[in-house]
Amino acid sequence: MRTLGIAGLILLNVALNVVANVGFKWSALSGRLREFLTWQVVGNVSGFLAVLSLTLIMRFIPLSQALAFSWGLGFIAIQVIGARLIFHETITVLQWFGVALIAGGLVLVSLGRSG
Repeated sequence: MRTLGIAGLILLNVALNVVANVGFKWSALSGRLREFLTWQVVGNVSGFLAVLSLTLIMRFIPLSQALAFSWGLGFIAIQVIGARLIFHETITVLQWFGVALIAGGLVLVSLGRSG
């Protein structure tokens, strides 16, 4: 149950990071002050909740692993969900290779986990 709980916290953290970054992008693209501020609030609240979830994750696993999973999976999710699926941005082959390297690095960090 502990591993499942940690995985759930990591997924929550990743989801909050995606929402935060998508909110900031929509804020940047907005043409009206109210829309800009609304998406700033969405991004900042989501980002704050992401930091809280990361802090909770660090209660259960070492800092190096918490950051690897949070930042690595967050980067991948923002690239795939935010940039590609939501904003339809082009991701080059070289960028996809970078995403694959990050995923491979996460596998190595996971295999090296103690406890």
